[in-house]
Amino acid sequence: MKKYIFTLLALIPFFANAQSPARDYTNAVLWQQTSGEYRALCFQAYNFARLSLKESLWADTSKKPNCVVVDIDETVLDNAAFQGHEIKKGLSYNPADWTEWTGLAKADTIPGALAFLKFAASKNIETFYISNRDEKDYAATLKNLQAFGFPFADDAHLIVSKGTSNKEPRRQKVAETHNILMFCGDNLSDFSNVFYRENKNTTAQVNRIQALFGSKYIVLPNPMYGDWEKPLYQGEKLNDKDKAKQRLERLKSY
Repeated sequence: MKKYIFTLLALIPFFANAQSPARDYTNAVLWQQTSGEYRALCFQAYNFARLSLKESLWADTSKKPNCVVVDIDETVLDNAAFQGHEIKKGLSYNPADWTEWTGLAKADTIPGALAFLKFAASKNIETFYISNRDEKDYAATLKNLQAFGFPFADDAHLIVSKGTSNKEPRRQKVAETHNILMFCGDNLSDFSNVFYRENKNTTAQVNRIQALFGSKYIVLPNPMYGDWEKPLYQGEKLNDKDKAKQRLERLKSY
């Protein structure tokens, strides 16, 4: 009897961890941190970006200077270490932790990103970094980009959020002075406002413009977080436990 009691007690930490609301992010974060497949997908995305950029230059007739517009998080900078930190604390996301993380300016580069943007710069193509990081993150973000030698990492080309996550006004501002050849991002709302509306299933919109992916729009893999999650949840003021329950309920099975 004592043997069986010991076995059950030994399993308690395992079951407690299995019920942690943040636990289901573990595989996603580990995949980004350790898998060759993740790196291969990033290289694939930026290899396509390079080929498509060459084609865009051949067809370019604009008199405006050319540029590409890129997101930052999970597009040129890797925040998987932050996500791992949150999981170990039993959290999904804590704003104070995010501010601490961005302030360190230690995010690594996304595979292929720096080489691609340097290639673009060699063709006289500017880079605009349009991010939904806050203004308080501005200086540290610039420091992080400059530490790796990202081209056009300066005040004229880094555009952060000023009270809204809607990037369309910022994209339009860039388009006033530059010819945007390409957008790179990990979230569909990095490309077009058609994807921005809250709690929107974007599958139909993606199907309609499928030819643009791999040419005008370059998508980077991000299994950890994104707008795609929003339509999964119903209700207000949901905690991590509520969200974990609803994610489980929405899994397809047979």
